[in-house]
Amino acid sequence: MPEKPTSNTIQAFWVGMGSLSSFALAIVSAAILSRYFDKTEYGTYRQILYVYGTLHTIFAAGLPKVFSYYLPRYDLAQGKDIVKKIGRLLLGMGFLFSLTLFCFSGVIAVILKNPELSVGLKWFSPIPMLLLPTLGIEGIFSSYKKALYIAIYHTTSRLIMLLFIVIPVVLFNGTYIHAIYGWLIVSVLTLIFANYFKGIPFVGIAAQKVELTYKEVFSYSIPILIASIAGIAITSADQFFISRYFGAEVFAEYANGFIQIPFVVMITAATSTVLSPEFSRLFHENDNTSKIVELWRSALVKSAILIYPLVIFFIVYANQIMILLFSSMYESSVIYFRIAMFLNFFNIIIFAPLMLASGKIRLYRNIHIIIAILVWPIEYAVVLLFKSPVAVAFTSVLLSIIKILILTWYTSRIIKVNIFSLIPVKIISTIIIHSIIVISFVKYFSDITLSQFAQLPVLVLVFVSFSFLLLVSARFFRLDYLMPLHPVYEMYLRKRKKVI
Repeated sequence: MPEKPTSNTIQAFWVGMGSLSSFALAIVSAAILSRYFDKTEYGTYRQILYVYGTLHTIFAAGLPKVFSYYLPRYDLAQGKDIVKKIGRLLLGMGFLFSLTLFCFSGVIAVILKNPELSVGLKWFSPIPMLLLPTLGIEGIFSSYKKALYIAIYHTTSRLIMLLFIVIPVVLFNGTYIHAIYGWLIVSVLTLIFANYFKGIPFVGIAAQKVELTYKEVFSYSIPILIASIAGIAITSADQFFISRYFGAEVFAEYANGFIQIPFVVMITAATSTVLSPEFSRLFHENDNTSKIVELWRSALVKSAILIYPLVIFFIVYANQIMILLFSSMYESSVIYFRIAMFLNFFNIIIFAPLMLASGKIRLYRNIHIIIAILVWPIEYAVVLLFKSPVAVAFTSVLLSIIKILILTWYTSRIIKVNIFSLIPVKIISTIIIHSIIVISFVKYFSDITLSQFAQLPVLVLVFVSFSFLLLVSARFFRLDYLMPLHPVYEMYLRKRKKVI
């Protein structure tokens, strides 16, 4: 039976397009600034982003997740009141965030052993007050199945942000401070833009006061906040230790290499965004477990079939990709890139939407806290024993994989099914084996015939060859790599018929 235009796949497609544009533009920004700043200055800029990213989770207080949980349970008029309430809270938290950055910039600079951070963070400090109230776009539009607006918002706002950050540096040979000036200006524009978009689902709707108290909101969001803080503690431990014990230059190499592929993040973020309100609705309506399991497995298979071949390609051609993106100066970033890629075999498992929608937020919180408590002493021990930033990065990935496996097991217990009922091991293994066979064939012949050519055309050619051979040979492995795109193609055909 054909899926409707508002199907989860199509909604995820639009969310994914928004995520892809966000992360792609972030990569472009990093690639440009890497070439215009020296390693020390670029390392300082990335440290500012690290501090912002870490504190951002704390001051967001789990509030953006509230939209996906509550909006599917209320009508539009009440939803408008919920959006206003959460917006006021985000504005207040943004003010506290900015004040904290300004007042504690010197302390943070001492902790990270970079005096220049004190100046940079002071200039950066007004930005959180402007950007925090913009959060929640994804939860609002995914709840009302209007994900196209997420793609439009993210693509437009991130493109404008890229231009304002990069242009002062490129045209006027500016420093990282000039990049921050661009951030400040574009943050004002983004705030105006976001407020307009948040009102789109409620045009012509009069807000109806909802009996949802701030106490109820925080009772849901605070455990998420604590889990998020623990999550940040887990993922940022390696950034802290590498920044503090190995210096700004090594941190710059690590920051450019230890990244997620935009396409991978696009798919996982889109899937999580779309399924969160869907799971919330199913649990609220006490729907049966089979629908939840079906949704989970379908999302996992579609994610794996799109992500795994790409991850394997990036692992094999990591050296060429790093040099192409960041220049030969960052060739040493390759090892971090390959290590980070292995996490993508596991982080396609999206346990958070199901656990949060089921109301098991305290369990979710507690598991994150326990793992966070263990991560820091373990990684510190690795620093003392191996004195290697690579060992720290490897340990970080290993611990993240363990966290995913533990949470997946708990997820299976929540919906009372066997863990192997949730994870389609056979099809996932087939995708990995098929991709390895094809990439080995492509790599062998490209090394023989294309080694003397420039990197960009070679990468394009081998990627096209890899994709073509993957699609052609897929039927021998009973795989359909275009399966996730079928609903999108059907949507295109329906719209074409309407035009005709």
